[in-house]
Amino acid sequence: MSQALFQLSNQLFDTAKLRQDLLTTSSGAYVSFEGWVRDNHAGTAVISLSYQAHPLLAVSEGENVVQEALRLFAINGALCVHRIGALQLSELAVWVGVSAGHRDAAFNATRFIIDEIKARVPIWKHEHYATGAPLWLHQNPAIS
Repeated sequence: MSQALFQLSNQLFDTAKLRQDLLTTSSGAYVSFEGWVRDNHAGTAVISLSYQAHPLLAVSEGENVVQEALRLFAINGALCVHRIGALQLSELAVWVGVSAGHRDAAFNATRFIIDEIKARVPIWKHEHYATGAPLWLHQNPAIS
């Protein structure tokens, strides 16, 4: 794999191509996670959302997360792409893919990557609601 292990994208991306990039002859398992824009949050109707990121820090820390997964789990490859910018309902917001010799490692590494990306990478979600003011769910310190 010559590409970055973690990427930000301001447009739709091809998950089939990413999956193909993880294919190896020693892999017997492939697991992916897709996070989509849903129409509600805590009982409030969501009409759209946007993601902002600190690009240099986000890519650096995202790479760190995927590299950690490669060290911690018996996997052959892992990739993650997170959208930034405006997204509509049902659009793909984040994708994680992992290939491994066995399914258990692939499942565990995929869960680790998405959980750590959400916890550590400086990406902020701004939800827009059908009623009421929009809300930052992961506060961007630049706008506090």
